[in-house]
Amino acid sequence: MSTSSLHPHGVFSAALTPLDAELAPDHARFVEHCRYLLDEGCDGIALLGTTGEANSFSLAERTALLEAVVAAGISPQRLLPGTGVAALTETVALTRHALSLGVETVVMLPPFYYKNVSDDGIYASYSEVVQRIGDKRLKVVLYHYPQMSAQPISHALIERLRKAYPATFTGIKDSSGDFANMTAMVERFPGFAVLGGADPLMLPLLRKGGAGCITATSNVVARSLAYVFKHFGDSDDDPALKAAQARIVKARELVSRFPQMASLKALAADRTKHAGWQRLRPPLESLPPDQLKELLANAAAFAAAF
Repeated sequence: MSTSSLHPHGVFSAALTPLDAELAPDHARFVEHCRYLLDEGCDGIALLGTTGEANSFSLAERTALLEAVVAAGISPQRLLPGTGVAALTETVALTRHALSLGVETVVMLPPFYYKNVSDDGIYASYSEVVQRIGDKRLKVVLYHYPQMSAQPISHALIERLRKAYPATFTGIKDSSGDFANMTAMVERFPGFAVLGGADPLMLPLLRKGGAGCITATSNVVARSLAYVFKHFGDSDDDPALKAAQARIVKARELVSRFPQMASLKALAADRTKHAGWQRLRPPLESLPPDQLKELLANAAAFAAAF
């Protein structure tokens, strides 16, 4: 289960990015985290996305982090870097750089600064990126996250892109939380990899024909997600499957009580005993002491219960 096939499928972690004392990406600690996630059962790493704080990093920081991961020996075929930014030429540069390292599948936000643009405008942007790169290896996972980007990706746009570039636009990450939208895409676009962005929805989505997930809580419960992906076809009466899904649901609730990325980083700091994991780049902030104390208490109760 990886991106080496035409369509990405499996459990991909929307990986957190550890920061050093200068608030720059900590390459060594990130590589260590990627290895941990793969060891826990993830099929791949969706780095430099929303959870990874990518839109707070420069192009140089993004390219250097991806280079560090590949140089450390992690297979480019297991990586799904985010390459979509507001500027078309920079999206092209990031995507071309990924391809130069052997990474063939990227996750691409639509251009997101200007609001209320038409499908024609978004189509023109994606098409221009593909045309300028001109590399048949390229596979794009679209990124539908209207709450954050304020730029939804319509079904009509997906249909148009797939018709023009059938071998390029191979999937979508849907972080809208709208299960009806996910299942509608599965039904309308056979062979198109629909990946859920909310951990608890992966199981029902898989049973509707979905391809898996790209999720933040995988930083905490990758092993349970991997079990669900492997056994989703089993009966609901399977106690191990029920337990794994319950753990996923509770973990998502745990990290969503307070700001999610700060919560996930606090839990990474607690797991690794490295306080530096708690750093976020402004404007994002670490949890205040009272919230951190409550989160860790809740996490201890969660661990005891599961």
